[in-house]
Amino acid sequence: MIHMDWQAKSFNILLETMEKKKQWKIPKGIFFKMSPNQSKAKGVMKSKSHRPTVDDVHQWARSLDKLLAHKYGKAVYCVFLKSEFCEENIEFWTACEDFKTSKSKWEMAFKAKHIAEEFVKSNAPKEINLDYATKNGILQSLAEPSGSTFVAAQRKVYSLMENNSYPRFLLSDLYRDLLLDVKTQGKRN
Repeated sequence: MIHMDWQAKSFNILLETMEKKKQWKIPKGIFFKMSPNQSKAKGVMKSKSHRPTVDDVHQWARSLDKLLAHKYGKAVYCVFLKSEFCEENIEFWTACEDFKTSKSKWEMAFKAKHIAEEFVKSNAPKEINLDYATKNGILQSLAEPSGSTFVAAQRKVYSLMENNSYPRFLLSDLYRDLLLDVKTQGKRN
């Protein structure tokens, strides 16, 4: 029980920091101290301005797209993936989304190299599970990356999340506790 209280406090600190900075990018390494048994979401919503509504949390159950489109939903999903030891999937997907915003060839090349070194190359620190053809295609395109460099890999990782970790997230104590918490908070207001 004490361990779960620490987890809830850690998550509260993350949310408060994000709210103060008015940005919802997940700080690198913030989840490394989280336990794989993360199960409590009580008390994580301090600010009304960023607190998800009951409808928001219900919408997250409709599709992975809806979950990832909501900043708070994405943050909660990241906590869950960390507890499942598969956070590299959402980190890769997010890096690919950022890659798509590249404004110059130089920026695109820089980001492509970083993504490949972090997630794609064999023995990368956060290597994602890709078949040989997809991985090889990415590595060959690094000399002249384009907007489509990571499209196939991103689709595969998205599909993996959608079919494996997302259904588990919806059945998790974290999601159920969060839903209960927003319902309770809604009744108080």
